[in-house]
Amino acid sequence: MSRVLSPQFWQSSCRRTSSYKTTACRIVAISSSRASSREFSNTPHRRLMETTGFTETQLTVRHAVSQICSHFPNTYWQEHDQKEQDPKEFHAALARDGWLGIALPDSLGGSGLGISEATMMMQTIAESGAGMAGAQAVHANVYATQPLAKFGTEEQLRETIPGIISGKWRTCFGVTEPNAGLDTLRLSTTARRESDEYVVSGQKIWTTCGQVASKMILLARTTPYEEARKPSEGLSLFCIDLDRTQPGLSMRKIKKMGGRAVDANEVFFDGYRIPAKTLIGEEGQGFKIVLHGMNAERCLLAGEALGLGYAALTRAASYARERVVFQRPIGMNQGVAHPLADAYMHLEAAKLATYHAARLYDASKTDSSITQKAVGLAANSAKYLAAEAAFSACERAVLAHGGMGYAAEYDVERWFRECLVPRIAPISGEGSAQYTGEAAISLTAHPTPLDTPSHEGARPEAAVSSDHAPQLSQGQDCEDDLSATSSSSSSSSPTPGTRFFGESNLLTLVPSASDEGGASARSNISGVNNGNSQKLRFTFPIPATPQ
Repeated sequence: MSRVLSPQFWQSSCRRTSSYKTTACRIVAISSSRASSREFSNTPHRRLMETTGFTETQLTVRHAVSQICSHFPNTYWQEHDQKEQDPKEFHAALARDGWLGIALPDSLGGSGLGISEATMMMQTIAESGAGMAGAQAVHANVYATQPLAKFGTEEQLRETIPGIISGKWRTCFGVTEPNAGLDTLRLSTTARRESDEYVVSGQKIWTTCGQVASKMILLARTTPYEEARKPSEGLSLFCIDLDRTQPGLSMRKIKKMGGRAVDANEVFFDGYRIPAKTLIGEEGQGFKIVLHGMNAERCLLAGEALGLGYAALTRAASYARERVVFQRPIGMNQGVAHPLADAYMHLEAAKLATYHAARLYDASKTDSSITQKAVGLAANSAKYLAAEAAFSACERAVLAHGGMGYAAEYDVERWFRECLVPRIAPISGEGSAQYTGEAAISLTAHPTPLDTPSHEGARPEAAVSSDHAPQLSQGQDCEDDLSATSSSSSSSSPTPGTRFFGESNLLTLVPSASDEGGASARSNISGVNNGNSQKLRFTFPIPATPQ
């Protein structure tokens, strides 16, 4: 169903395309110079592929954002990349027209659109030539504010959201730690309650835009891991001010291979005091709350990867048409054309997966039949496919340029340095594949029991499900029991006959009563899931004990 754009968006579109009187004209009217730099070819088939399957609102978003991006040419991004300079002018331009609130409710001053439209915006930004740097400059403003918008108090929303939407405050996300990447439950940054304050101590890493951010969405442990009722409890989420004049806060900028226009940082807290009112939701429930932004982030990052791949492919195709060697364009050679065609097909396939995931995310807000597990599977799949397609497109774009692909002025080298980001963050491709293998097709990695003769002929009496073996940072259903990492299973050594299912469910082989006549015995596999014993009965013969 098409959503209606807020007046702020319509005003933005009208200001930038004042000569066009109708919505349809605003959607399709693109200047010839802009179109030639954006499209792989001028064929009707290509133009049709760019619009098929999208709503009028989404296409209007694409056009309006493209108009803003046209004021920031590739030379702007080359310069900011080389100088490692924040693109504050670009951020301000998006804020001026209200784009930073694209996925926030209109009741909070946002536009009331969905992650589908936000994904379209992020793809358009990256595809314009801004690459991952341009997208990452506004990335956290879209997904990191989702938990705040859903669980924040009236006071928090009133004091924080308008400043974020207007661009007054930049936002960053403080979750990842040096010793706790995807293992979010093991993060060690603490927030200790003292009267009407919390005292924060610990370290975060890979905090994007930390140098320029005024606000941070911070995840910290308020109850020690050993004392929490469940491992997923005891973490709390905060929306804090980054006050550089206050004791206890320091940062170190990380030198990076790509995306240098936006900073990435280590953030150190040493007794940093924050007001108790900055707590988002209930104390100890921060992990479940923060999950509401994780699937959205995967959709956005998939869109960014698509944009990066399309930008590289556009440039490579243009170069292949214009570069003449042996009296003909190099694009006439199948060795050049076929790899680029292959990259195009993979990008198109990834695009279908990406917008399917985004639509599923949006629909899940009003359709209770769509579980977060289903959304997580779609979002992880989309991020994986888009990241791989973008990497392939960027690599082949460099190779199509030959030696010129190594030159900064051709941009493809900059995009190639950036295309590793969606393959690594916020979860690696291997992590996405592992989660999908467990959650979608029930394939798990576990050792074979050591003291049984064989599993051949074993007769399962109950189906084994991996629903409760979560990859907790990979889109697990936040409505499920998220505490599946059992402290008892991690502290005890497995005995012969013990097998592990997934990451958390300890399955132990225990002898049961002898069969009638004593000729053989039956063994049951008993599953322990957060202390709840489950009989997962696999029956197979065990040699009788000699009398």
